[in-house]
Formats: sequence, structure tokens, C-alpha cells
Amino acid sequence: MNIFFGSKMNEYSFKPLSKGETDLMRQIQKAAVLGSGVMGSGIAAHLANIGIPTLLLDIVPRELTEAEKAKGLTLEDKQVRNRISGGALQKLLKQKPAPLASKKNLALIEAGNFEDDMPKLKDVDWIIEVVVENLEIKKKVFTNVDQYRKQGSIVSSNTSGISVEAMAEGRSEDFRKHFLGTHFFNPPRYLKLLEIIPTKETDPEVLSFVKTFGEDRLGKGVVEAKDTPNFIGNRIGTYGLLVTVREMLKGGYSVGEVDSVTGPLIGRAKSATFRTLDVVGLDTFYHVANNVYEQVDGAEKEVFEVPGFLKEMVNRGWLGSKSGQGFFAKQGKEIVELDPNTLEYGPRKKLKTASVEASKQQKGTANKMKALVYADDRAGQLLWSVFSPVFVYSAELLGTIADDIVSIDNAMKWGFGWEMGPFESWDAIGLEKSVAKMEAEGTVVPAWIKEMIGNGFTTFYKVDNGVKYFYSNGEYKAIEVNPKIINLKQVKAEKGVIKQNAGASLIDIGDGVALLEFHSPNNSIGLDVIQMINFAVDEVEKNYKGLVIGNQGKNFCVGANLAMMLMEAQDDNYFELDMTVRQFQQAMMKIKYSAKPVVAAPHGMSLGGGAEVCLPAAHIQASMETYMGLVEVGVGLLPGGGGNKELYIKHLEGLPNGVQIDLQQVANKVFESIATAKTSTSGEEARDNNFLGKFDGVSVNGDHLLYDAKQAALHLYNSGYTAPARKKVPVVGEPGYATLLLGAEQMRLSGFISEHDVEIAKQVAYVIAGGKVPYGTKVDEDYLLNLEREAFLKLVAMPKTQQRMQHMLVKGKPLRN
Repeated sequence: MNIFFGSKMNEYSFKPLSKGETDLMRQIQKAAVLGSGVMGSGIAAHLANIGIPTLLLDIVPRELTEAEKAKGLTLEDKQVRNRISGGALQKLLKQKPAPLASKKNLALIEAGNFEDDMPKLKDVDWIIEVVVENLEIKKKVFTNVDQYRKQGSIVSSNTSGISVEAMAEGRSEDFRKHFLGTHFFNPPRYLKLLEIIPTKETDPEVLSFVKTFGEDRLGKGVVEAKDTPNFIGNRIGTYGLLVTVREMLKGGYSVGEVDSVTGPLIGRAKSATFRTLDVVGLDTFYHVANNVYEQVDGAEKEVFEVPGFLKEMVNRGWLGSKSGQGFFAKQGKEIVELDPNTLEYGPRKKLKTASVEASKQQKGTANKMKALVYADDRAGQLLWSVFSPVFVYSAELLGTIADDIVSIDNAMKWGFGWEMGPFESWDAIGLEKSVAKMEAEGTVVPAWIKEMIGNGFTTFYKVDNGVKYFYSNGEYKAIEVNPKIINLKQVKAEKGVIKQNAGASLIDIGDGVALLEFHSPNNSIGLDVIQMINFAVDEVEKNYKGLVIGNQGKNFCVGANLAMMLMEAQDDNYFELDMTVRQFQQAMMKIKYSAKPVVAAPHGMSLGGGAEVCLPAAHIQASMETYMGLVEVGVGLLPGGGGNKELYIKHLEGLPNGVQIDLQQVANKVFESIATAKTSTSGEEARDNNFLGKFDGVSVNGDHLLYDAKQAALHLYNSGYTAPARKKVPVVGEPGYATLLLGAEQMRLSGFISEHDVEIAKQVAYVIAGGKVPYGTKVDEDYLLNLEREAFLKLVAMPKTQQRMQHMLVKGKPLRN
């Protein structure tokens, strides 16, 4: 993704070339994806998300549909010949989660077919094959590709386990030099792992470029894998799932019991084991497992043999989420679980033991795992019997599937959502203690592990002076870290902090840039955070080139401290609330008019007050996965930190130069956005919704977000940044207010919204309209802030708003009253 920088005083763009592009002078200006299934179309969508025009091809249909016959179409019509790929494009607009970061990106994908459009491959720089997992079919496709591709273009297969070497057999020398495996994980936009599998003949320059491109442009966590069955992630992940199934049957556990202890409790995804299988699809899982089963032997082959009950589920079409039932199903309002012995559904169960309760009291996943795996109860026995073989299997495969433990750990974290990979997890429970237990049980531990311990290396990883090392062949080696990854924990460990309180810390991240990190619960904004914002801007104006507001929590900021506001409102402390809102507004104005550039770096949920922190910044550098919106109406309020004003101004500034401004149209859009709590589903959609301006940036790789934000701050500073001039804002006034209310009133009469919703809408409309002034009146920002604060205080005093706030705090979802 291009990184655009802009300021209040200049308009310009700047695109730093990645190392791969700088050194190799190779670019991907156009791509082609062969195969338009869920994965192929998803990869095409992700390429479009980063601005690359992409050709999406599939087979030509052999029969007309009834709808095509009714239209009088023939098999020769382009609409029919492109039906499969064209249909895949339309599905992209409906899929959840959305493959496209913005619906407008669909225009970058061109539908075609294998018979008519293969000559177009001469114009593309990267061809990605995503057809059915059949070696002979893939080889036929590549024979055709070799005929039409241009010399030097990269060709790759998205195979999940077929030999990459075998696919390249018989191809031209130039094809073989530019060919490799690029295994994306589904859905391509969201899952971080990209396994890259070179052949013996892959040009090292091509391998280096694809790695760099994968990380810098596609935003992936890239792991180099060896050409073995199912590569890294699916090899170990499938093994772990099958071991879990085996231990479930052996120990008499239920599906629900297993899932209750193999999810977040041990640092795994909420979907745990069997819910994950339902989401993936049991047919897909069967295929992946069978791929290894057919290529290995001995004890490993036994593990990869899919159990009979699971085969029967596939035969019955019980494939999981896509078929409506799998290991879990919905009966009425209840979720029920499958009994693998009877294939009947019953109530969902949870495993409740002393170790489960004890682990919940521990802080950190490592301590939770230790409390569980050595416990002599049903939970401990299950988890030990799953962890132990997975650890040993991972160690046995070192050198076979990957060259180092870091690649294996990263593959499992990025592809399967594990918080810690197998070797990190092994460290967490204690390497020496666990190996002693394994050997006491008769488990054969790989020789290199025993040799490692014998030579005094008792952990796979260690940290020394802020540098992380991993064990490899009798020594610890430093883990190579991309300079674009700023680790705030490491920065604080090495440099300390400039200042901190309970809610936030100000950190020096080098090169004259400071970073303000929120770390309150949920990164919510309270007085402590407001105090640190004020201090940070003052400190940066005196001693730094710029300020980044960002963090590495799960979400950037979920808004203001709702519990604090409700408590003050229930105690009738409106003077204190007025003071707090006023201070928040003043802090936002301080960000906006700072003499040094302030760059906001939102990611994840950036809602309510989180969005309000971003809107006045000199530049916003958002993550691709940024979900931004002013959502206060959901709790019966309106934005209180200047969000109404700033979003309105963003809309005005986003209008093309020379276009006559229709203030009412702008006010309508802002009103709709706030009154409906419209939230973006990506950083690009935040731009579509005018939360980001055209010169704000979006970082595809979330790990590079803080680095990109820092570069934006430096670029603004080096370009002679000055604070924006204060300007008056034209508003729609009284006539515009009436227009805004008309829509809300019509919705009430139709029964879509309640009386209280109308009251909230009135307050939002009044603030956006600028109060009781004539249409076109220019008002200053303080006037609009006063209107906003008064409206906020009116709403927070209302019993129905307090009910909504209470409901959100207790239930975690909006109340419609």
C-alpha cells in the first residue's frame, strides 16, 4: 500500500520503496489469479486491496443456466463464458468477513476465462495458480501459462500441500527460475501467514523479492517452508487437531469439554478445536489430513488417518458452518454438540476441574498453561496428552519442514492464531521438567533436544539486553527483526519512559519522535489519558520533531470511560462531567493546533473517543484493519470530544477543489454517519466515510504501523510543518436543522426508531447544524464545541440514556428503549 502523507498546509504524496523493490528494481504492477473459488477470489481481492489490477480467470461453462436461456444467451456470449469468475466477483461483495477493504476495489479485478484470456498473461508480473488440488490438473494449467507468460514474470502456486517441485517439472528454464509456492491462508485478507516454498531451481533473487513483497506490500508474516506434505502450518496444525480427536475418544471427553479448555485458556483462538474444524469445513480438513496420510508411513501415518466417525460426518454432508451442522449445530436457540460415538446431538458441556479454576486466577498464558498441564485431573490429563506429542512432533520435523524453530512457531501463530508456537509453549511449561515427565512415560524425545539440555541450554528462547535469541545447532542466535517493526515493550525496556501514569505513557521511539501509548483498561479515555495528552503535546513542542499516538494493544481505543461517566451522572455530578468533557475537548484542540505534527496510528476498534483522538491529528496512519466510527448514540449519547465538528470539517475538506459546496448535503452525510453509528470495516472504508482524508495513510502490515506513523511525522516535520490556521466553519443553521430532523421523524413514524432515538437525533442534528443561526453562517470551533458539550450533558442526564449506558456495561450490547 502506498503510504500517503499530507498536512494542513501542503498537499503531496510520498511512496518509500521497500528494500526488495529498491535493490531488485522489480515491481508487481499487474497480477493474474487462475481459479476463482473462495481462495482464488480472496487472493484477487487482497491484491486489489493494495491497489494492484488483477485478472481473475476460471474455466468456461459447458452448459447454460436456465436464467441464461431465458435471456437468449448462448455458450459463445462473453457473459456466459466469464460466468464463473464473474459470479465470484459478485460474491466478494456479499461475503463475511468482507474480502474487500473497500467495495470500490472490485473495479481493479477483471473477470475472464482460461480459453479466451490466457494471452493477457503477457501483461502481468505475477501469476498465482489457485485451481483444484490435483497435480495433473495443475501441470496442465502451467503448461498453458508457460506458453503465454512473459519472460521474468513470477509464477506461483497456492497449493496447500502438493509438491512444488513436481509442478515445475517439464517447464521452461525461465519458468522454473521464477516459480515457487505461495501458500496463503483463508481468508487471505485477514490471516497473516504466507508460506513461501522455493524449489531447487527458484532464483534466489525471486525468492528474496517475494518475501519482501509479501511482508511490505501484502502485509503478511512470511515464513519460508520446505517442499514437504502440507508445509509447516497445516502439517503441525492438522497433527495437533487429530491428536486432540484421538485423546478425546480415548479419554471419554465430549466435544464441548475439549473446546472449553483448548481455546483462550491456553492461548488459542476462541473457536478452540472443534469449532475451528466447523469453520474450516470438515471436507477441507479431511482433504488436508489425507494428503499427509498418503505421503508418510509408520506411526505418523496412523495419526493422520481420519477417524471413522469424521469420515461418516463428511459422507452425510455435516461439513460444519457451511452446511449448517458439524461438531456443533443450532437447535432452536440452543447450540448443541455432537456425540462422536452416536452421531447424535446433545447439550453442550464444559470441563470444570480444580486446575481450570486455578488457571483462571493466573496472569498470562504461560502461567495458565503451567497450572493446567501438570494437574492430575481430567483437564490436566487431556492437555498434557495433547501438548506432549505436538511438542515432540514439532521437534522431530525441525530441518524437514523448516530450518529453524522460529519459522515453525511463527507459522502456528500467524496461520492458526496460537498466542505461542510449539517451542514457545514448551518453554512456557518448562523444558527440563516436561522432558523428564515425557521420558518417565516412555516417550522418545528427539536426540537434539536431549543434547541441547545436556549442554546446558534449558530454553529454546532467551532475551539478553532487549535482544531475543533462539536455539540453533548448539548456540543461541539473534532473531532477525525487520527495522519496520517497533516493539514498544522492548523500547520501554531499553529506554524507559519519558513520563507515565495509570492511563498512558510517553515514550521516545527515536529519531526525534515521541509516542503516546494508551494502556488503560480497553485503552479507554479518562482524566489520566487526557492529562498525558496535554503533557505529551507540550513536551513534543519543546523537545521533539513530532508525536505519534498509537499502541500495540488489541484495539487502539474503544472510547471514553463509560463507567466513570455513568457513575458521575447517577450521582448528579454534572459539574464534574462538564469539566471532564471540556478538558477532553481542549486536549483534542491541543492535538489539532500543536506546533509539531501529531500523527494518530489507529488499529482495530477505534471507536467514539478513539476516533475523536484521530480526527484532529495532522495525519492519520491507519492499519488496514481499522474499525473507526463515532458510535456514542449506541449508549444514548453523542460525541463529546469534538467529533461532530471534526467529522463535519473532514467532509468539507474532502470536497474537490472548485466544486460549489452544498452544506446541506455535507450536514446530511455527517448526521447519517453519527446518528447511525456508522463504523468502517477497514482503514480504506474509513477513508470512504471521510474519517481519513485523501492524504492520510493505510498500513497493510499492522506490524509496520508505528514505523509508518513515525515516518509520516518525520516527513511532515522535515517539510516545514506549521500548525493549521484557525478558520471559521460554515454551517446549515436553523433551516438545515429542520431538514435533518425530517428524516428522523419519518423513521419514528414508520416504527424504526424509538422516541428516545428521536431525542438523541435532535441533539446530534442541532450540533451539526450549528444551532439557531441562518444558513451559511460561519462560526468558530469553540462555539461548536460549546453546543456539543451542552447537548452531551443534556443526554447523559436522561434516565433512558443512563439505562443504555448501564446495559452496555453489563451486557456488552446496545439497548433500544
